[in-house]
Amino acid sequence: MAVSPTPKSANNFAPAAGALLPTSFKPALPLAVAFSGGADSTALLLACVQQWPGQVKAIHIHHGLQAAADQFARHCQQLCLQLQVPLIQCNVHAKNEAGQSPEEAARTARYSALSQAVQTHPDLQGVSAIALAQHADDQVETLLLALSRGAGLPGLASMPAQWTRDGLQWHRPFLSLPGAKLREYLVQAQVEWVEDPSNQDEQFTRNRIRAKLLPVLEQAFPQFRETFARSASHAAEAQEILNEVASVDLESVLQAGSPNIKALQKLSQPRQSLVLRHWLKMTHQTTPSTVQMSELLSQIEACTTRGHQLRLKVGRGYVRRDAEVLVWSVEA
Repeated sequence: MAVSPTPKSANNFAPAAGALLPTSFKPALPLAVAFSGGADSTALLLACVQQWPGQVKAIHIHHGLQAAADQFARHCQQLCLQLQVPLIQCNVHAKNEAGQSPEEAARTARYSALSQAVQTHPDLQGVSAIALAQHADDQVETLLLALSRGAGLPGLASMPAQWTRDGLQWHRPFLSLPGAKLREYLVQAQVEWVEDPSNQDEQFTRNRIRAKLLPVLEQAFPQFRETFARSASHAAEAQEILNEVASVDLESVLQAGSPNIKALQKLSQPRQSLVLRHWLKMTHQTTPSTVQMSELLSQIEACTTRGHQLRLKVGRGYVRRDAEVLVWSVEA
């Protein structure tokens, strides 16, 4: 649904929100901003509208996960009318799969809806870049969540500031700013936002980190946002190198698009693990658990005869042996 704006300049919301944006943030225009109505995305929308007047469009994802969702949508409509910003609302019904939390399902549905809207909605023609409002506190929370789950380098790399997906450029220009600074700006500018009540629910690990750990870190290590971000950046660089190695290894073991078992066996097990994770992620958009990968490597090592059967649950589907190669499918 597109909402037609009524005249009012974004500059009426001074002080200048554009100063919140880093000078390195130079997205392709016109730009789409993911706008939930919360403080972070409200600050981002104001900053982008002031920086590029007439070149910004807002996308609101209506999850329907809670009673307040309709209130969020109405707030977004009202602010976009004031800002003269076209608003496109996308309704999604996220259904979590086995082993997936409702929040994960909603996040996956949100990114999919944003991508689909930009690529198909007539009011978003010409848009090739999307801005998201995650900030420095979100980055720290993501890193701590990854550590708590024993994540490898991809998890420790946390959230990238920029990446390409579905032919679109995605940006997170606020990753170096604490959330408090964004709220301070909105209070100063007298701009309202909506609070998601689920953010206060400490049954969710991320909320417990935000409520209990971040204040302690702030007191003990005042520069923790910068140092954590630096660690995440180092992990991201290392993972990028591993991705390049995995890509070269994958090309060397592929047979008609599938990994050849004998070619895999010539690699060390760490490199087998690396190339198989890369194959599963890039080709099938699935990720094996540590236990699943360990068992898969054991089975590959045991494949020394033609009669050896292999069929394992891996990620969202199954890896099985098909003659000389491995194949993955959703069905067993």
